[in-house]
Amino acid sequence: MTAGGTVSAGERPAAGTGAGLPTFRVSRSTRLHLFVLVVSVLIVVGLASVPMWAQVSVTRTLITLFGLVALAQMWNLLAGFAGLISVGQQAYIGVGAYGLWLFGDELHMQSFVAAVLAAALAALIALCIGPLLFRLRGGYFAIGTWVFAVIIMIIVSNIQATGGGSGTTLNSVASMSRDTRIFGTYWMGLAVAAGSILAVYLLLRSKLGLALTAIRDNTLAAQSSGVNVFRSKLIVYAIAAFGCGAMGAVVALNLLFIQPASSFSINWTAYAIFIVVIGGLGSIEGPILGAVIYFALQQTLSQYGSTYFLLLGVIAVVMATKVPRGLWGLVTARWDLHLFPVRRGLVLGSAAKAPPKTDAPVPAEQATS
Repeated sequence: MTAGGTVSAGERPAAGTGAGLPTFRVSRSTRLHLFVLVVSVLIVVGLASVPMWAQVSVTRTLITLFGLVALAQMWNLLAGFAGLISVGQQAYIGVGAYGLWLFGDELHMQSFVAAVLAAALAALIALCIGPLLFRLRGGYFAIGTWVFAVIIMIIVSNIQATGGGSGTTLNSVASMSRDTRIFGTYWMGLAVAAGSILAVYLLLRSKLGLALTAIRDNTLAAQSSGVNVFRSKLIVYAIAAFGCGAMGAVVALNLLFIQPASSFSINWTAYAIFIVVIGGLGSIEGPILGAVIYFALQQTLSQYGSTYFLLLGVIAVVMATKVPRGLWGLVTARWDLHLFPVRRGLVLGSAAKAPPKTDAPVPAEQATS
């Protein structure tokens, strides 16, 4: 605060206009967030080094975890932030897998370039089908996304060049050297997982992120406030399709084989829903936590067959009824902890000092000025 009583742009009194009042500033990041950033970078760097010293089985297993993280983040972006409950994201996973075959085997492009183009193809299809699906509301939208996924699967299953329902081997990927394929697939999977988290984080910090939360809470209120609801939903739907397409391409790179029944399986969306439900809907941290938990359950209990699926169902029901906000919701309710700074907050500063009092008379020339 200056002697003339004005307040600097970055620091304002908390209330009133008198002296001695605390100042505040609007901030998103704290020292905790800086610490989280440093730790996150170290984790990504550490994970990037895994193929250099670990066995191939470890890298292939971690690729599965990366795919789950990316899939959960994309589904949470739709349902948790845009209010779009989709049960048809497997359509774009399949498009990513078969797009890799199209650009790699048929158009003879480099496999990792083909994977990126396959993800872009998924986003392009989402831009085309999105306006039609957005005519549906609520449960009808969810059913519409599932029907669209089934239609795409049927079309692909009847293409003889892809092996029909039996599937086909990705010759362009299989022809690469073993080290190039293993290292490249792992690093691409890591990039998809980390990129999905970063994309959601940056999106939520933008004006589009504010529009999405407004749409999720009340579509009519958001529209009356000037939010372009259709455009916002379409952009987010395309982003989620791109992420799912990239994830599908990485899975295909890892398996060297694609088949309609597995690539377009509704189990992919079921995994995403389960992960987000147990982790926490509407947060960045929740899908990460949920993916790690589901991955641990999958690695330890999948050998028990039907008992494993029964256990997953029981966990999902208990979480949905007893902890509707997920495990990360419990953390935020207890400690108000947010690892990703997407919300604005007020940071109180020291009290503004009043100008020193003096009993000396004011000169006439200063009083008149």
